[in-house]
Amino acid sequence: MPPSAAPRRPPPRRSARSPPPSLEQRGYNRSLSLGSLAGAGSLGLLIPPSIVMIVYGILAEVSISRLFAAGILPGLLIAFLYSGYIMIRCLANPGFAPPSGVRTTFRGYLHIGLDLAPILILMGIVLGAIYSGIATPSEAAAVGVATALVLTIAMRQLTFSLFLETLMGAVRTSCMVSIILIAAAVLSTAMGYLHLPANVANAIAALNLSPLGLLFVLSIFYIVLGLFLDGVSIVVMSLPITLPLAVQAGFDPIWFGVYLVIMVEMGQITPPVGFNLFVLQGMTGVPIGKIAWYSLPFFFLMALGTAILAIFPEIALWLPRVLYG
Repeated sequence: MPPSAAPRRPPPRRSARSPPPSLEQRGYNRSLSLGSLAGAGSLGLLIPPSIVMIVYGILAEVSISRLFAAGILPGLLIAFLYSGYIMIRCLANPGFAPPSGVRTTFRGYLHIGLDLAPILILMGIVLGAIYSGIATPSEAAAVGVATALVLTIAMRQLTFSLFLETLMGAVRTSCMVSIILIAAAVLSTAMGYLHLPANVANAIAALNLSPLGLLFVLSIFYIVLGLFLDGVSIVVMSLPITLPLAVQAGFDPIWFGVYLVIMVEMGQITPPVGFNLFVLQGMTGVPIGKIAWYSLPFFFLMALGTAILAIFPEIALWLPRVLYG
């Protein structure tokens, strides 16, 4: 048989008990690496731009720009908690992380920076347009599309198939969000006629809870919802009930939006419908139950971040006040 006709060997299968290849090759502990990936992956909902924040801003009729600004410091706070936990685990058990290896040279850092440059440019232009007040979030989205198109052309990666696939992805996402919002509007109207929000509000108000007590009850409520629903559905279905209660208790709507996004993030790493768990299962082959167990410390760290945010609400409110007065 000629060499060209020789059958190709399939690539070796990776163990279903291994973390993703780059972490596995460097010797990182499986549970810590998978748990950190699940926890850190959920922060994308809090660090702008965020679809969940946009949906909340539309439904709550608050400034999306202020919401974006309010999410930055809480996101950094939770990232700091994650990093501190990982450092403590690795210091307590040095086998969880590989020993110091080859040092990256300046040329290596420069190469990494060049690889990240298009993403950083796109983020800088979009967020800069929003925070500077030059464009609204909707206009900044159009600016982002134009910038991404220019960058793709400059990098010589634009093809007709890629352009068509991108358009279809945008259509699917827009239709999904629109259908959910329309259904949520119908549901909200129906609940209004049934006086369900008023009844729930009166039932909770009859408990005479303090603001922190109310927040604790709402947190349990959202954690239960996160077990079965995705983030956008949680926001649109619960907001007509929970937002009036929160405002009546004295919580700022901008702060409550950040809190709600964190609750949604916690649902991303809780079975049986945790989106991040399914993604990691597809990447590694590890059962969802194990990934959820590995993610549990990061779930509690997110809960700790929420408690800190409740005690010090200025963490979320300071930056919007500085930027927009």
